[in-house]
Amino acid sequence: MQNYNYFRYHKIKREKMIDPKTLTKLYYTIGEVSDMFKVNTSLIRFWEKEFGSVHPKKNKKGNRIFTPKDIVNFNKIYQLVKTNGYTLEGAKRALKASASTVEKPAEAPIITTENDELIVRLEAIKQGLLSLKN
Repeated sequence: MQNYNYFRYHKIKREKMIDPKTLTKLYYTIGEVSDMFKVNTSLIRFWEKEFGSVHPKKNKKGNRIFTPKDIVNFNKIYQLVKTNGYTLEGAKRALKASASTVEKPAEAPIITTENDELIVRLEAIKQGLLSLKN
């Protein structure tokens, strides 16, 4: 009965990732980005400092403006930290591992269904863990 309660109260969040095709603007403000992910702007600024993959530009007033590429990177970070429960260090390692696999486009499989996408993600995580083990 104890395991049942664990899974009952600790359900895995299944939040959809932001589709890059829906990002139509050239630049987004920090408020718009925080609204997309339903987080505070301070978390966006913190992740900007912690993760080197996000480099927003600043306008003449000094306000951060994010490109769609930055938002896609935030989406990866959000999925790792908030949805999958990674620590910040674990998320950094996972992003580095995924960056090394992204550099090999010939090996990237074509995703046809949601299950295939899940299998591909799990295999990438497995490869990342195996590379950390060695």
